[in-house]
Amino acid sequence: MLNLKSVIKRLFPALGVVLAFVVQAALPDSVQHPAAARHYYERLLLVLLGAALLFFVLSFFIPRVRRSLEQKGPFLLGAAGVVIVINLATAKFALLPVIFFPSYDNILAVFAGQTALLGKCIWYSFRLLLLGVFWGVITGFITGVCLGFSKKVYYWINPYIKLIGPIPATAWIPLVLTTFPTPFGASVFIIALAVWFPVQLMTSSGIQNTSKVYFEVGKTLGAGTFFQVFKIAVPAALPNIFQGVFNGICAAFIALMTAEMFGAKYGIGWYISYQKAMMMYAGVYAGLILIALFCTVIITALFKVRSKVLSWQKGLIKW
Repeated sequence: MLNLKSVIKRLFPALGVVLAFVVQAALPDSVQHPAAARHYYERLLLVLLGAALLFFVLSFFIPRVRRSLEQKGPFLLGAAGVVIVINLATAKFALLPVIFFPSYDNILAVFAGQTALLGKCIWYSFRLLLLGVFWGVITGFITGVCLGFSKKVYYWINPYIKLIGPIPATAWIPLVLTTFPTPFGASVFIIALAVWFPVQLMTSSGIQNTSKVYFEVGKTLGAGTFFQVFKIAVPAALPNIFQGVFNGICAAFIALMTAEMFGAKYGIGWYISYQKAMMMYAGVYAGLILIALFCTVIITALFKVRSKVLSWQKGLIKW
């Protein structure tokens, strides 16, 4: 039996796109906004409408798609309402300063006209982030294991970490830029430093909070130090380690954007800083959209890995 309420909810995304298209097509843009070369926003809405209708049709045959649309349909309709309000306040009636709040067409024109440059900036930022996170996680993990497992190391090293760790990584930028031979190396160090502290903190805390019974049983059965660390301590601390990596990556994005604004030749942070200096705020918003997509993809991938490794904790922390 066809559930009318369910069908309406699944139609909400397509309805939201149709409303946005009607507003865009029926109302002329304010003359205060420079006209874009093409109607990029209308084309994007047509693509989204096609996708929404496709998923609506698939929802009759795929239960997973149906459940997802029933859950997210009302939100997507509300999101379309927000998009319409912003469009009315900017492109249609110019209620906000035109130079700081460009129209959707002008923002999308940046993606169409500067595709190669934006792609190069994304690759540069990804490479920088990957290297920084890699070294930050490695050093943070090693430091955390040593601090969590060895009382002597904790006694001698932890006071220095308490002193240095809470300092924001971006505060070291002036010193690091004069110390490292290249801005790229300095940026990698800043990102690694931002990742290192939360990873080592959560790793050491996770190991220290592991029940001593596990270690005592291991010793009784003849387990050596290596076995106790990598077969008992680290597996027990994995939830804390992933939380540290998550916090570290969030801090890494801040460090990445800040580091790229000082001496970098490319990168999303550099691009935003350059566009702002040129008073081209359509490019600034394009850069912000790229950051949002970039961060979402990276963190979603992290949580996918976490769900696989810690399947027994599935649902405790959601993204």
